[in-house]
Amino acid sequence: MAGRDLKALFASNDRFAAVEAFTNRGAQWQAVTDALTEHLHHISEASFDVQDLEAPRRNVLTFYGVGGIGKTTLSRKLEAALAADDEHRPAQWDQPAWPAHPRLLPVRIDLARSAGTDFERLVLTVRLALAAGVGRPLPAFDLALRRYWEHHHPGESLEEYLRRGGLAGRFGKALPQHMRSALGDATAALALPGSVATAVGQVTGALVRALRERRQSVRALAGCARLADLLETEPDLEALSYYPHLLAYELAQLPADKAVAPVVLLDTFEDTGDRTHRDLERLIQRVVWLMPNAFFIITGRSRLQWADAALEGQLDWTGPQAWPGLDAPAVPHARTAPDVGRTRQVLIGDFSPEDCDDYLARRLTRDDEPLIGAELRQVITRRSHGLPLYLDLAVMRFLEIRRGGRAPEPADFEYDFPALIARTIRDLTPDERHVLRSVSLLAAFDVPLATRAAGLAHEAAATRLSERPFVREDVFGLWPFHLHALIRSTLRSADDQTDDAWSARDWQQAAERAFAALGEQWSTAPAHSRVLLVGCLRQALVLARDFRLGLDWLVQAAFHYISDSIWEPLAPPADGQSAAAGLGSAADALVETLSALARRQHENRERTAERLTAVIGTGLLPTELHEMAVYYLAKAHRDLGRTADSRTGMQRVADGGGRLAPNARRGLAHLARLAGDFPTALTVAGHLGWEGRHHRVEGDVRWVQGDITGAAQAFQAARREGEEHGKRGEAAMSQAMRAFTLAFSDPATADDEIDLAEHLLAAVDLRAATLDARIAALLRDAGSDTGLEDRARILAAEISTSGLAFSRAKLELALAFHHAVHDNRTAIAHSIGRLCELTREDYYAYYVDIARFMADLPLPAEEIRPRPRWIEGEQITRDRWRALVTARRAHLGSTR
Repeated sequence: MAGRDLKALFASNDRFAAVEAFTNRGAQWQAVTDALTEHLHHISEASFDVQDLEAPRRNVLTFYGVGGIGKTTLSRKLEAALAADDEHRPAQWDQPAWPAHPRLLPVRIDLARSAGTDFERLVLTVRLALAAGVGRPLPAFDLALRRYWEHHHPGESLEEYLRRGGLAGRFGKALPQHMRSALGDATAALALPGSVATAVGQVTGALVRALRERRQSVRALAGCARLADLLETEPDLEALSYYPHLLAYELAQLPADKAVAPVVLLDTFEDTGDRTHRDLERLIQRVVWLMPNAFFIITGRSRLQWADAALEGQLDWTGPQAWPGLDAPAVPHARTAPDVGRTRQVLIGDFSPEDCDDYLARRLTRDDEPLIGAELRQVITRRSHGLPLYLDLAVMRFLEIRRGGRAPEPADFEYDFPALIARTIRDLTPDERHVLRSVSLLAAFDVPLATRAAGLAHEAAATRLSERPFVREDVFGLWPFHLHALIRSTLRSADDQTDDAWSARDWQQAAERAFAALGEQWSTAPAHSRVLLVGCLRQALVLARDFRLGLDWLVQAAFHYISDSIWEPLAPPADGQSAAAGLGSAADALVETLSALARRQHENRERTAERLTAVIGTGLLPTELHEMAVYYLAKAHRDLGRTADSRTGMQRVADGGGRLAPNARRGLAHLARLAGDFPTALTVAGHLGWEGRHHRVEGDVRWVQGDITGAAQAFQAARREGEEHGKRGEAAMSQAMRAFTLAFSDPATADDEIDLAEHLLAAVDLRAATLDARIAALLRDAGSDTGLEDRARILAAEISTSGLAFSRAKLELALAFHHAVHDNRTAIAHSIGRLCELTREDYYAYYVDIARFMADLPLPAEEIRPRPRWIEGEQITRDRWRALVTARRAHLGSTR
C-alpha cells in the first residue's frame, strides 16, 4: 500500500488523495526483497525449466537516475545485505523473509570504463563467485570455458591471469582446479587414454560424439540439450556469451542442500555503450536471458530499453512479451510502493520531465483525476530541473494558493523557493556554505577556482563541497563540477532567509573574486589553450555584465578570441534585452560585440552590421575594443557590397595604428582587388607580413588572373603559416581557397584538397570558407555532373540567407565555367547577366570579364566602365581562362 502524504492531506479542507513519493532507500530495499522473493518462488516451482529459452524473463531489477545520487553506494549496500550479513545491512532495511533455499550468492561487478571490465572478465567473475560459493566443478560450463581459454589465451595459464587481474584474491583459486577436474572426469567417463587426458580439443571432440550417440557413460551431461552444439562451435567471444546457458544448467543440477541462486549486481551500466553502440549490452543481455535462475540488479543512469520492440536487431530479445517487468513506465510512485508484478525499473534521484509530470499527476488526485492541471504541471516540471524537492515544495505552494481562495496559475510557479536554500545548506559547514554561494556565480568550476572565488586560503571546504550530491561532475569538462541547475538559480535569486544570508555587497565581492580568478587561470596557463580561453570568457563576460565590472583582462582575452576566426558562441544578451537597447556598461557593449561576431556565421550580415553599428554608437568601449567593432563593421559592409563604407572603416582602423591595423591594411588590399586594381593589391600584399595574412591576399589576387599554380602555391603557404602559428581558422580559410582554385584545373587533385578543407573546417565555424569548399566541389564536377545545376540552386538558397553577396557571385562564376565547358551559349549568357546584377564597378565587376574569357566571348565595346588592371594584361588572362575550359573538355573526353 502506498504511503500517505500527511503534510498535503492536512493542508486543505478538501478531500483528495495524497500519495507520499519521497522516502529513504528503504523503498529500494523493499523493491529488491519483493522481486527476489518472487524470483526464488518462481525458480523453485516444478514447472520451471532452466532450458526454456522462450519463456518471458522477470529476473532483472533496475535502479536508474542521474549521476551523483548514490547508485554505486546502493549497489554496494545491496551486495553486503544480500550476503546474509546483518551487520552490514542498514538499520532501516527490514529483515528479508525470502525462503532459506536456495541460498543467495551475491556478486557485484563494476562496469565502469575505469574498472576495465570487459565481457570475458564479467563471465569469469560470475564463475569465480560460484566456485567460491558452490565449491565444486560445473562440468558442462567448465569444459566449454577450458576450450575457450586455450583457444584465446594459448600459453597463458588461467591462474596467472586471475592473479594478475586481482580476481584470485577476491574469490580464491578454486576455478582452475575445477576446470582440471571437469576435464579429468570427462576423460575417465569416456575411457580415453592418458596421452590425451589433458588435450581439451580431443576430449571435447570425444564428448560431442558420445553425446550425439547418447552413450550411457556421459548421462550426467546428456541432459544439457545444447551442450554438444556449443562444444562444436568455434570458441570465440560470441560463443562465450552463450556459455552462461551451461552455467544455468549446472546450477539447476545441484542438490537441494547445495543449491544457490546467484544475484549479480551490475553497476555503472551506462558504460556498456550508448543507444547506437550496443555490442557489450547485447552480450550482457544474453547472459541475463540464458540464466533465468540467476537474478540481476542493474544500476545506471538510464532505464533499460529491452522492452522496446524497436530495438529488435540491436538486441537478441526485445519487446514487452520478452521482458514484462521492464515495459511499464517507471514513475516516482514505484519508489515507495513498487508493484513487483508491474514494473522492475525504479527511478532514484532527479526525475525526467515525464516522471515529473507523472509524479505531479499522481501526488494529488480527486476521483482518480489529477488535481494539478496539465498546464501547471508543465510549468512546475520546467522550473524543477527534475529535482524531487522542488516538486514537493510546488505541491505545497499549489495547496497554499488554493487555500487563499483562488485557482493557482502558471505565473505562480515562476518562483524560487527559499526553502531550497535552507534544505540544501543545513548540513554544510560555514566554509562550505560560503563556497557554495560563491560557485553559484559560476557555470562550472574546479576546486582551485572555487577556493579562489570564495577567497579562502585552503581547498578543504571546496573539496568537501564537490563531493555533495547536488554538485554534479563531468570528468571531461574544462572544469569538472557544476551545481544542480535549480539549486544554482535559487541561490542566486531566491529571498534567502538563512542566518548567514549574503548582502548585495557580499555578492559583488564574490563576483569580483570569481572574475579575477578566471583571469588568473587564463593568463597563467602554461600554454594558450583555446578551450580555456573560451571557457573563461563565457563565465567572465556574464559576471562582468551582471555585476558591472571593469573589463580588465577581458580586453586582452577578446583579442585572443578573434585572432583565429573560430567563433565559438560566448554569451547571449541578458534576459529581456535586445541588441544594444539595454547596453549600459562597457561589459554590456563587449558582450554584444563578441556575440555579434560569433553569430555572424549564422545570421545575415545585415544583422551583424546593425548590431555593431549600435555598439559603436554607445561609445562605451575603450579605444582598442572600439576599433575592433569598427573593423568588423567594415568587414560586414564589404560582405554586403558597401565598399565605400567598408573603405572608410578600414582606413580609420589602419590610420589608428592599433592591434588591428595590419588586418585593416589587408582589408584595404581586398577592396582594391574588388575594384579590379590588382597591381595595387599585389603590391600591398608584399608588405603585409604574417599579421596581414600576406600569402592569402596574394592568392586571392592570383587566382582571378587565371594563374592557378601561383594562387594554389600562395594559399598553401598561407595554410602552412597558419598551422605554424597555431591559427586553425586561418589554415582552414586558406585551404578552402586552395581547393577552390585547384578545382578549376585538376579535378583529381581537388578531391583531396576539398577533403582536407572539410576536415579543417569541421573544427571551426567559418561560413564563407565553408561555402568556398562547397563551390569547389561544384567546380570539380563542372562539365560532368548533370545534377550540378540543382546542387547550385540549393547552395544559392543557403547563400541568400547569409547576406554574403560575394559568395553568390563566386557561385555564379562556377556555373559560368560549367556552361562554358558544355559550350551552352544560352546558359552562359544567363550567367553573365546574373553576374552583371551581382557585381558593380567597384565590386567584383571583373567576374563578368572572366566569364566572357571562359566562353571566348569578346568584351562589349559599348561598355564605359573602367577595365580591370590585370597583372599581365588582358590577353594573357583571357588565354589562361579559356585554356582551363578547353583542358576540362579534354579531360572529360579522355574519361568517357
